[in-house]
Amino acid sequence: MKLPTKIFSKFPVSGLGAYKHIVLFGVLCLFIVLLQAQIQPKQLRKEVLQSQLPPVKHEGKAKKTKKNRILYNTKPIAQVVDPLKDKNAKLIYLENTETLSFDQLLLPDVQVLKGNVRFRHDNALLYCDSAYFYKNDNSLDAFGNVRIVQGDTLFVYGDLLYYNGNTKLARMRYNVRMVNRNTVLTTDSLNYDRQANLAYYYTGGKIVDSLNVLTSVWGQYSPNTNQALFRKKVHLINKNFILDSDTLKYNTKTNIANIVGATHILYNKETDIYSNRGWYNTATERMMLLDRSLIKQKDGKTMVGDTIFYDKKAKFAEGFKWVVLNDTVQKATLLGNYVNYNEITEKGMATDSAVLVDWSGKDTMYVHADTLYTFKDSIYDVARGFYHVRLYRNDVQGLCDSLTYSARDSILNMNGEPVLWTDNNQLSGEIIKAFTKNKKVDHIKILGAAMAVQQQDSIYYNQLSGKEIIAYLDSGELKKVDVNGNAETIYYPIDDKDSTIVGINKTQSSFVFMYIKNKKVQRIVMTSATTGNMYPLTQLSGDELYLKNFFWLENQRPLKSEDIFLTFPKTKRTRTTGSSGSESPTGLKSTPKDEKTNQIRGKRKGLK
Repeated sequence: MKLPTKIFSKFPVSGLGAYKHIVLFGVLCLFIVLLQAQIQPKQLRKEVLQSQLPPVKHEGKAKKTKKNRILYNTKPIAQVVDPLKDKNAKLIYLENTETLSFDQLLLPDVQVLKGNVRFRHDNALLYCDSAYFYKNDNSLDAFGNVRIVQGDTLFVYGDLLYYNGNTKLARMRYNVRMVNRNTVLTTDSLNYDRQANLAYYYTGGKIVDSLNVLTSVWGQYSPNTNQALFRKKVHLINKNFILDSDTLKYNTKTNIANIVGATHILYNKETDIYSNRGWYNTATERMMLLDRSLIKQKDGKTMVGDTIFYDKKAKFAEGFKWVVLNDTVQKATLLGNYVNYNEITEKGMATDSAVLVDWSGKDTMYVHADTLYTFKDSIYDVARGFYHVRLYRNDVQGLCDSLTYSARDSILNMNGEPVLWTDNNQLSGEIIKAFTKNKKVDHIKILGAAMAVQQQDSIYYNQLSGKEIIAYLDSGELKKVDVNGNAETIYYPIDDKDSTIVGINKTQSSFVFMYIKNKKVQRIVMTSATTGNMYPLTQLSGDELYLKNFFWLENQRPLKSEDIFLTFPKTKRTRTTGSSGSESPTGLKSTPKDEKTNQIRGKRKGLK
């Protein structure tokens, strides 16, 4: 980053000296702190994956290491081999004992050793109180205060040892303890394969490192790689969480637990995590969870996804591919192929086939947009959608370019060429505000180029326009429409006897009040200063049948929840002339999204 020279312009160059570097370092530190303070979408995934990359190796000839072989719960049987005839065998040497005795009758070919016994085999020293030394077989049995010292970092303690020098297999029994730097393994029976550098237990054991305590019925530990494998009743205890699993891999150096089986993590009695595959860095408290893992919060929120990256310290999670963020308290669900959620700010975001489902009322509402947000405004819930917004509920449907709903005032604000449909009515304007009461739409206010259209039949439409329109609903059915300012109407009155259209009524007034019953216009009330005429149906045609801002977008109307994923080309909303020469309203042909979106739509059918 190149810093502006103005930062140092107030100081003479000759007087800067060492202070120039200090100021420059301080500015850089401030820039880094501000940069790190912002959590960007998909940033957590990048950081977590990069932390798992192996360190860069220095150039030079790399040493070949043997791959550790997994030892299972089988009692090893050592074949008796003459060490003098085996070129690869290393002899066991007796270095110290206070007494040495033989009893060829009771213990043939056995040296009985007592007092400060010490053996050396390869690079390991073996200590005990007493021992049977089978020199011909290159093996020994050690008793009392048994200790194996290998190098300066590995120590194994126990009460009883069966050791075979040909196979380098040490079978330690009773009060067994293996210490490798900061890692301590305790068990009652431990088999340690010094050749493979693998230790395993099968009657229950415990491994303790600087952060965690792990217990299981069966376990394997490699002092060389610090990698451990646990099976059956695996239990990990950390100061912040408890982990239970059937199978778990764990590295005592990196403190990373690899989830390879059904696992449950309980974090501070506030967060439950369920996963069958993934990994958890217990040092940084960051994790990657795969295969539809579940994060469940105490406040009723849950997240499920194909892949979830979760930073428990930052309390931030982001999921990828068919992610479901559910709030059982507010009865709302946020879905998408990318979803993130901040537990501290209670802010959620969804994109890529994003959907917000509100199932708090009798009817479920589905809202789709390019990007959806949910967050808290003080104690009130707020939802926002941006670009290509489409919504569906049984009693109301709509579309716009941006949408905001706040529980503070229970108002749904629609901007950017908004359109709402209720029954056979279409409402449009520059801004639409839908006021809800008891989870239902109570009335709708339309501001700027306000227009209300009701389809009379396939040709004729009742129309209202003005500066402001207020539409009142009852149980989802339109009952009354008020037009305030520059009110214009086109109305087709119907004969009550035979339900035929009488004519065309066109009016202009300051205010108009339209009353609707059984989805039909019942009567219209206008101010005294009103101009208008009644025309026969055959007298008017073409543009005379429609108000200035008239359009009809019935074909863009979502008729079911899956229709919120339909897209339409952005064009000017006008009428076109049909092939017969008669004027007819037009919509725009819908074009489904790509194949991937269609698959998402199919999955969402289960939400209905």
